[in-house]
Amino acid sequence: MKFEELSLIELVSLLHERKVSSVEVTKYFIERINEKKNLNAVLEVYEDAIEQAEKADEKIKNGFNGKLAGVPVIIKDNILFKGKKASCSSKFLENYVAQYNSTVVEKMLKEGAVIIGRANMDEFAMGSSTENSAFGPTLNALDPTRVPGGSSGGSACAVSAGLCPVALGTDTGGSIRQPSSYNGVVGIKPTYGRVSRYGVVAFASSIEQLGPITKNVKDNAYMLNILSGGSEHDETSLKIEVPDFLSQIKGEIKGIKVGVLKEVEKMVKGLDVEQTYHSVVNFLRSNGAEIIEESIPDFELTLPCYYIIAPAEATSNLGRFDGVKYSRRSQNALNVDEIYLKSRSEGFGKEVKRRIMLGNFVLSSGYFDAYYNKAKKLQQKLKMEAEKVFKNCDVIILPTTTGVAFKLGEKTNDPISMYKEDLFTILANILGAPALSLPCGKNKEGLPFGIQLVANNLNEGMVYNVADYIEKGYRG
Repeated sequence: MKFEELSLIELVSLLHERKVSSVEVTKYFIERINEKKNLNAVLEVYEDAIEQAEKADEKIKNGFNGKLAGVPVIIKDNILFKGKKASCSSKFLENYVAQYNSTVVEKMLKEGAVIIGRANMDEFAMGSSTENSAFGPTLNALDPTRVPGGSSGGSACAVSAGLCPVALGTDTGGSIRQPSSYNGVVGIKPTYGRVSRYGVVAFASSIEQLGPITKNVKDNAYMLNILSGGSEHDETSLKIEVPDFLSQIKGEIKGIKVGVLKEVEKMVKGLDVEQTYHSVVNFLRSNGAEIIEESIPDFELTLPCYYIIAPAEATSNLGRFDGVKYSRRSQNALNVDEIYLKSRSEGFGKEVKRRIMLGNFVLSSGYFDAYYNKAKKLQQKLKMEAEKVFKNCDVIILPTTTGVAFKLGEKTNDPISMYKEDLFTILANILGAPALSLPCGKNKEGLPFGIQLVANNLNEGMVYNVADYIEKGYRG
C-alpha cells in the first residue's frame, strides 16, 4: 500500500480499524525519508520513532481511538519535544535538547501521534526559501532546482514529497503559506492565539502562529481541531471553546461574500499568478459567491510595516542567546564580553545577523519614534481598514505568492527581492487573522500556484469552507 497517496483522515481510519499497523506505516515513511534524503527536508529521524509506533499499536489494540493514534508526524525544528534536539536550524542551538514539550506536541501525543522527526527551516524562522539553514538548503519537492519556500520549507516539502501525512510549521510573515504554495500543499496560519505558542522558539511573538501543513483542506481542518486551544503557560493563547472546523465545511458557497482588493488587482498585473487568480475569482462568482470590490488603502505598506516590527521583536527574543546559558559558546573568548560577542558572531548566520542589526536600529534612541512607533501605529490603522472590509465580506481572496517557486540561489544576494516574496502573505500576520493557502492551477512547467483566503479573526471555518469548495470544483 502506498501510504503517501492516502489522506490523513483515510490513514487514521485504517489505523483505528487495525487494517494497518503504526509500525508498518512509520517504517514506510522513514524509508521514504531515507530515499529522498537529497531534498534535505528532514534534519533528523528520531531513534525512538519505531518504539513510539509500537506503543501506539498496543494502545490501539486495547481500544484507544485517539484522533492521531499511530499517525507519523514531522515537526518544524523550532518546536520543542522533550528529550529531542530543537536547533532552529542554527549552529547556535545545534546541540540544544528540549527540556519540556510544547503545547502542540502535548496535544498531538495525547491523541496518539508518532512524532518521527524534525524538519529543516530557515535559521530561527528568518527567511523565505529555507536556504538560510545552517545545515544546508531544502529542495523543492516538485523541482529540486528550486527553493521550497520558507521558513517552513522542510515541513511543506516533507508533506508534498510524501515523507509524512502531516507536518507542523510556524508562520510569522507567510512561513507556512508561501512554502505550501511552492510545494502544492495546503497550509493555514490560524487566528493569532488560536494555537498556543508555548514551547516554540520565538521569532516575532506578537504576529507568529503555528499551523498544520497537509495534502488537502479537510485534513488541515482535522489537524487544526487537534492543535487549537489555550494553554495555562501562554497568556497570548485564546482560552475559548474550539469549534469543529470540519463541520463548518458545508460544500456550498452561494451567497458568500468574497472580497477582492483594488490594491491587489493593481499588484497582480503582469505577474505569473494573474491569470490563475482571476480564474479562481470567476469560478467563485459563477458558482454563486458574491464578488465585492473592496479596499485596504495602506495594503502596500504591509511589507515595510512587517520588516520593522518583526526584526525589532526578533532582536529582543534572540537576546537570550548569548553563549552563557544556551548552547553554543565560543572557544575563542577570553572574557565575558568576548563570550557575548564571539558566540553570537560565530553562531548566527548572515540573515539572522542582518535582522538583528535592523531590529536594533529601529529600536535605537532617535529612531524608535521614526520607525518602530510609526509601524505600530500603521498596524492599528491596517486593522481598522480591514475591519471595514470584513463588515461587508466573509472572506478576502488574493494570491499567496507573486509566482511559482524561484530557482535556488536566485535571490540569496538580493535580500529586498527575497523579502518581496512575502508581499501577499504579511497582511494576515499584521491583522492576526486566519489565512490559508491552497494549490490552484499550474504554470506551463507544471509548478503550482497558491491562492490565499483570509477571513476575520476566529473565522477559520469560513476559510475552510470556501477553500474546500475550490479544491473540489476548480479545475484551472
